[in-house]
Amino acid sequence: MTRFVIAHSPDSDDAYMMAPLALGWLDNDPDRAGFEFEFVRKDIETLNAEATEGRYDVTAISFGAYPELRDRYELLTAGSSIQEGTGPLVVSKAPLAPRDLADLTLVIPGLRTSAYLALRRWTETLGFEPKVELLPFDQIMPAVAEGRYQAGLLIHESQLMYKDVGLNLVVDLGQWWKESTNLPLPMGGNAIRKDLDEALKMQFARLMRKSVALARHRHWESVDYSQSFGRGMDREMVSRYVQGWVNEFTEDPGPRGREAVTRLLGLEPVWIHG
Repeated sequence: MTRFVIAHSPDSDDAYMMAPLALGWLDNDPDRAGFEFEFVRKDIETLNAEATEGRYDVTAISFGAYPELRDRYELLTAGSSIQEGTGPLVVSKAPLAPRDLADLTLVIPGLRTSAYLALRRWTETLGFEPKVELLPFDQIMPAVAEGRYQAGLLIHESQLMYKDVGLNLVVDLGQWWKESTNLPLPMGGNAIRKDLDEALKMQFARLMRKSVALARHRHWESVDYSQSFGRGMDREMVSRYVQGWVNEFTEDPGPRGREAVTRLLGLEPVWIHG
């Protein structure tokens, strides 16, 4: 047996796509043979940092971290979080125009996150570099709502909840990216250690693609598994959230998804196809 450590974030979309592997739904698949899986769950910015050490066989990463990691990891085509026309949100306590942000400090979830990279791409078009401070992603929405910061960058389920706490939308970075490039906005992906045997990487890549497809096919069972990772979201909201981020690009980004990653990063990644 090959012991394989898979690290992913505790977000419901990551858990959703891993449900078939974690729950044994693929145990009889030929590509499952020979693997013994161990799952590690940590927030994405921690995983980005730990990936610089090559700590896990497979790990979720932000695409924004890939340039720093490409000597250690290659990207799997299966498992990407890429969405068309929507993405991370810049929100504010009081209504703001985009250029008002040049004079403010934004609170963001991490310097390696794709959301921060997309933010920088956007502010470049406005002619300024954003001033930022860091907070864990799940503390950003309440920090802005309570007035401790005037504006913040929201990822994950906060994107669905900001109106409930009275915040104002400054920009949807996914919508801006779509209007600017006619491409979806890539956020995160699964990466596999570059030094592993090539046949083993291909075998796992096929298995990961099957896991994503089966999770979507057995949607509500996968939702029930992932709901425990949803930080208080009810079943319907988990379903809405995972259907947004686990989509056809997650099974395979295809030419447009791969082009979007290349455009965002300014370099062409190495992909392992399932």
